[in-house]
Amino acid sequence: GVLPGALCPTGMTFRVPAWRGPLIPPARGRWMGHMSLTHKNDTETMRRLIADPGTWVVVGLSNNTDRDAHRVARWLKNEMHKAIIPVHHEAEVVDGDQGYATISDIPDGDVKVVDLFVNSSEVGALVDEVIANKDRLQIDAVWMQLGVEDPAAADRAREAGLLVVMDTCPKIEWRQLRNEGASR
Repeated sequence: GVLPGALCPTGMTFRVPAWRGPLIPPARGRWMGHMSLTHKNDTETMRRLIADPGTWVVVGLSNNTDRDAHRVARWLKNEMHKAIIPVHHEAEVVDGDQGYATISDIPDGDVKVVDLFVNSSEVGALVDEVIANKDRLQIDAVWMQLGVEDPAAADRAREAGLLVVMDTCPKIEWRQLRNEGASR
């Protein structure tokens, strides 16, 4: 079953599988979210990806302002000054950015991160599409959002030379990474 919702540190609401229980900061105050037993996110990789000015493709981004994808993409664009490419089956223009129906439809370019705001069941096919377009789009990393996991797809991405972040949100991580840097 799924709990009806939980509030993460950014104020976004998300669904939490009941077997995970509530996501809370550990005693030392570090927000980590749930990570699979086969994957541990690398703090320095997350820091570099978020700090880099490169373009982020946001899969699942539409004009629905109630969706976390919309809020996080606006944060990436307005606060982190990143170019955003929306990917959604409707191929909408979102916040002035031309959208595409698939990753394969994106014109040749330089993409830093493909950020997946999709159900975990869709990740495998999307990671395969990222791998197929990796060289053409110069993709460096796949970021699976909070609650999105596919260890087999993550393994395929790493084998293809991509960096992988799974089951966390860049907005949450940036707040923590920035705070850690200030306390050093």
